[in-house]
Amino acid sequence: MKKSILASVAVVAVAAVAGGAWFMNQSSAQAQTSTDTAATEAASFDVVEMVQGNPDAAVELIEYASYTCPHCAAFHSNQYQEIKENYIDTGLIKFVYREVYFDQPGLWASMIARCGGEMRFFGISNLLYEGQQDWARAGDGAAIANALRNIGKVAGITDEELDACMSDGDQAQELMAWYRANAEADEVTGTPSFVINGEKYANMNYADFSEVLDEKLAEAN
Repeated sequence: MKKSILASVAVVAVAAVAGGAWFMNQSSAQAQTSTDTAATEAASFDVVEMVQGNPDAAVELIEYASYTCPHCAAFHSNQYQEIKENYIDTGLIKFVYREVYFDQPGLWASMIARCGGEMRFFGISNLLYEGQQDWARAGDGAAIANALRNIGKVAGITDEELDACMSDGDQAQELMAWYRANAEADEVTGTPSFVINGEKYANMNYADFSEVLDEKLAEAN
């Protein structure tokens, strides 16, 4: 990977993650008083929401996840697969995936996933979670960034496209601000976290997810 690209990515990520650390250290009182404002701000960003399932479904499941979170990887290997088969692919629910940036590699991974566009986002996300133990522990920042680029290449993204995506400082800052506004609005402090029709939930096994989703569907009908 070109040193200039690596350097620009590192600078962008350091600044963005520093902003994230600032946000997460704010008092809970401040967060509560600004929830409505945060929700409005989150909706105003020019960031594409990554959605699967029926966009007009009466039940919406939002997942907040970090690509470097082992529990998120476990969720995507297990519960998510069943939820996708039984609720998303059948059109019963709208599934929204929102990235959380607790570290630099998590932001880089998001930029790789989004580099493929909406059509390839979830496929690249699956590759990122499946290979999390390899790329997230590849070594220093340069090694991790190079491992992430290789995942992008597997997904069919060209070197030129990857260079453009990974060095896009404006997008990185926009993503970070969007994440902060969403996390503040939904009071997200850990991953994975879930919001189902406006109600926040911690990670659950599939049986519990299914019970909650069925209850929400029954209420909607």
